[in-house]
Amino acid sequence: MGASEEARSGLSGSQSVDRALQLLALVGREPAGGLPLADIVAGSGLNKPTARRLLLALMRAGLIEQEPQTRHYCLGEEAFVLGVLAARRHGLLELAMESLRRLAAVSMDTSFLSVRRDNYCVCLHREEGTYPVRTHALQTGDQHPLGVGAGSLALLAVMPDDDVDRIMAANAPVLTTRYPGFAPEVIRADLAAARQRGFALNPGRLVASSWGIGMAFRYPDGRVAGALSLAAIDSRMGPERQQELAAHLRAEAAAMERRLSEMFGPGRTVAGRGGRPVAAAVEARRV
Repeated sequence: MGASEEARSGLSGSQSVDRALQLLALVGREPAGGLPLADIVAGSGLNKPTARRLLLALMRAGLIEQEPQTRHYCLGEEAFVLGVLAARRHGLLELAMESLRRLAAVSMDTSFLSVRRDNYCVCLHREEGTYPVRTHALQTGDQHPLGVGAGSLALLAVMPDDDVDRIMAANAPVLTTRYPGFAPEVIRADLAAARQRGFALNPGRLVASSWGIGMAFRYPDGRVAGALSLAAIDSRMGPERQQELAAHLRAEAAAMERRLSEMFGPGRTVAGRGGRPVAAAVEARRV
């Protein structure tokens, strides 16, 4: 095999891997019900035979499985195992549990930990408070486009404007079709308000009467690590209580940053997906 032919073969193999991982990420956005082949083809931009071939490869690896009744493609058992193994190395949830419990206890409402996943936000944990009336707008494993929901908006608000523009453009189709209350101009207005007030607020846009308030925290290298948020019924989220809850979130976000600093140490960077280090000018924004 000549050098040029080897190069072409290597490129083709690399593209297949990239496309397979794209499909894996696409299926992972619907962890509960999975996706039909038609949606995977539409979401990936691949033709049907190529998507089917790559899905079969992922199924052989155990990363994807097909639900027998619906024929939807879902994350497989091996994806779960890899997630558990990765959690041991990237123990963000373990670090956050103390803060989540403290937030739920002091507020009596439900606290959440959310992280960025490409152009989406995923809820890693939901810690129930003791207040008898609860909101069920966000469950563990739920994923929404960045900007949809308090924690998700908090993550978006600390990102550089160039990243925000790119993410908003990429998410525009799904926002239009699946999130009618979150038109791009609405998210941008919420984003500006979050940066101005110092915390993100979701005034019942996702689920009526369910309000959320969120604040992001960072890795030692300045890159956004995740967001802590609280959700409550609208009657418990008036202006005065927003400030009270924001103070609790600010304290716990600072605690998270101290823990991360102790874990990684000064001068160390954190490898991972989710965006480049935040510029110094953007680091000054505390959300």
